[in-house]
Amino acid sequence: DNAKVYDVRHVVSRLVDGGTFFQVQPDFGPAIVCALAHLGGHPVAVVANQPVVMAGSIDVDAADKAAHFIQVADAFHLPLVFLSDNPGVLAGSASEQQGILRAGGRMFAAQGLATTIKLQVTLRKAYGFGSMVMAMTGFADQTLSAGFPGATLGAMGARGSSRAVGATDDEAAAISAAEQDAAYRSASSLGFDELIDPAELRNALLRALRLGLHRRQAPAEPRSLSAIWP
Repeated sequence: DNAKVYDVRHVVSRLVDGGTFFQVQPDFGPAIVCALAHLGGHPVAVVANQPVVMAGSIDVDAADKAAHFIQVADAFHLPLVFLSDNPGVLAGSASEQQGILRAGGRMFAAQGLATTIKLQVTLRKAYGFGSMVMAMTGFADQTLSAGFPGATLGAMGARGSSRAVGATDDEAAAISAAEQDAAYRSASSLGFDELIDPAELRNALLRALRLGLHRRQAPAEPRSLSAIWP
């Protein structure tokens, strides 16, 4: 149910070792939870959308916080765990005037340039640019890209899409049905590596993390980075 609100920190606590984690800047940009934790005994950095705040919409502060957090995690070669559940970046004139396009671009660049291990899971929904900044792309070099069955994807939600195009009732029903099947279609075309039973998410993350660590041919070392930054 995309309309149901939940605190993503409860999800994080179920996934990490001992159910404990350290949240970074919890009062700044609260629409994204950035946290340090251990997974299978290995330190990781978690970036998770927070549905309690604006339904998980990514605003300027959240994007800026996440971009810096991703950069720091990558600098220390901490594996990144992305937990996606958002309706996109925050829309509207006020958000645009605050610089959401630049902030979102900065977050997208940070995760795209990160060379550390990346594990991406779509929990419930991920729309438009909101999915891309959370590492749900075909070129983010993830060790794992997965979703829950029933996760909804697309440029925007089915209800908003139907209103935007003036769809009839039958057309709106077809759009809604297509949205509900989105995760399965994505998995069938390798958009997702797999669809995961929520009860098995921790085990799936542990397997993927071990795979990523085994793929490292040499100890992680400092690296230089040159890029055009938004």
